[in-house]
Amino acid sequence: MTTLILVSIALGGVALFPPSAWRDVEDTVRRQAGSVENMIRPAAQRTVDWLDRQTWAARDWFTGLDRVAAATEPSDEKSIRIGRGPATLSGSARVVDGDTLAMDGVRVRLHGIDAPESSQSCRTGGRSWPCGREATRALARLIANRPVACEEQDRDRYGRVVAVCNVAGLDVNAWMVAEGWALAYRRYSRAYVAQESRARAARRGVWGGEIVAPWEWRKGKRLEGARPAAQRDTGRCNIKGNIGTNGARIYHVPGGRYYEQTRIDTSKGERWFCTESEARGSGWRRSRQ
Repeated sequence: MTTLILVSIALGGVALFPPSAWRDVEDTVRRQAGSVENMIRPAAQRTVDWLDRQTWAARDWFTGLDRVAAATEPSDEKSIRIGRGPATLSGSARVVDGDTLAMDGVRVRLHGIDAPESSQSCRTGGRSWPCGREATRALARLIANRPVACEEQDRDRYGRVVAVCNVAGLDVNAWMVAEGWALAYRRYSRAYVAQESRARAARRGVWGGEIVAPWEWRKGKRLEGARPAAQRDTGRCNIKGNIGTNGARIYHVPGGRYYEQTRIDTSKGERWFCTESEARGSGWRRSRQ
């Protein structure tokens, strides 16, 4: 009888609470039961669960790092692989001379060819003409502000990228030789010998008269009857283009602090300039002294 009375009282009490209140009580009871269950589970099982949580957290962290790295990877739109294997450069280019480009601050020497130096002259019909400047203009006309793509073949002693370049699918190196504006540089490659032979036979470009091979011209050789470099007209082409031990290209003008002591060795790529604009256009900067 006593039990029946207690049950009746309990049931009456239950009826006094709304259903929402009992749901709260049920949730609380479930949480407490879960805590008790976790306390009585073997410690080893709890350790395994903890390790699983840490593993997944680490995976999420490394995945985030991968996403950041992918977001900061440089674009392929413009030249940018220097120092991680052969360089691939693409984009706009500035013509320095008949066989050299500047792309995004990187100097590119056209592989397998050698064009007349900017201050070099050729002779046709007994008259001299600035074949070096014409070669530079020809290369500028070919590129004409179009995108250039270059593939590195080597690096020269001045740190320049030596590359084969293309414009709209046309091999720039081959075109310069085929049109007679550059010679095949056999010392380093025979890739463009056939183009040179055809240009010479057709008397294109520099082959229309007399020319000293650029590599010989840099050593001081001149056309017969022309004055050697030592007797150069110092009233005009008297700017000294020097290359430092670190590869820096600096020009010195008369009256400069180091002008008199600077000696020009054309076999090393050093040269004379007639004007400062010519020196700057060829990639040299003025001495600060």
